[in-house]
Amino acid sequence: MKIKKILTAVFAGALMAGVCSCGGTNVETQKGDASKQAILVVSFGTSYSETREATIGAVEKEISASFPDHDVRRAFTSQTIIDKLKERDGLEIDNVTEAMDRLVSDGVGTLIVQPTHVMNGIEYDEMVSMIEPYKDRFESISYGAPMLSSDDDYDKVVDVIAEEIPQLSEPDTAVVLVGHGSEHFANAAYAALSYRFHSKGYENCFVGTVEAFPDIEDIKARVKESGAEKVVLLPFMIVAGDHATNDICGEEEGTWYTEFKNEGYEVTAIKKGLGEYAGLRSLFIDHINDVIADGEDNNE
Repeated sequence: MKIKKILTAVFAGALMAGVCSCGGTNVETQKGDASKQAILVVSFGTSYSETREATIGAVEKEISASFPDHDVRRAFTSQTIIDKLKERDGLEIDNVTEAMDRLVSDGVGTLIVQPTHVMNGIEYDEMVSMIEPYKDRFESISYGAPMLSSDDDYDKVVDVIAEEIPQLSEPDTAVVLVGHGSEHFANAAYAALSYRFHSKGYENCFVGTVEAFPDIEDIKARVKESGAEKVVLLPFMIVAGDHATNDICGEEEGTWYTEFKNEGYEVTAIKKGLGEYAGLRSLFIDHINDVIADGEDNNE
């Protein structure tokens, strides 16, 4: 009887060991093929079709043309916009998780994630948090930087805006760039950009935000101190979508346009997203090239 019990215990132990060895953490995660390369372009998104193609679409097309050996994919971070586009237009766009699942399913092994964000703010942090759980399913995941990330980025943005907006050189005109704004510490990027404009001789350029500091009251005070008689408004956002239409350039009461009009200024609103300027789109190409160059250096 004792021998029977011993044999039973040994058999049970061997069976359990076999079960454990076939599942759980002992099974190696299947990774994609490193030769299958993709670039996931991540944007907040917009429900405004015309500006979407002129900005996000234009960025994606230039990335595709610049990196023909990579499969370029799209993802939006705003589920509200994704749902609206599906219901209103029948247009299906992946969120970040859906895009990552699709990349895994397609066997992609080398992934570059390029956000079209202006800065490393809340949207960028949330994007990274959604992608990091997938790192074991790829040979490599690398991140391209947002638009404003290095000293060279700030210089290039100033140069492009100066070329596109000739009013920057007119002494009686204040050029006001209006960003989204954030409670994230990266909101300091707007102050840094304003300082960069001033350091390059464009003292009549002011950078404000819709939802943070500097706000419209602060910018109005600064414009008044400048002695300007005219104001040029420019959304400092990748797309000229809801904020550009309803908060900045619109003619309804309470917009930046009407607030400056009511102060007696001659106001011109340029309703263009940053993605419509070829010089600014090229920043994203530069950032992807930086990622590829870093990868090549690490492999040497």
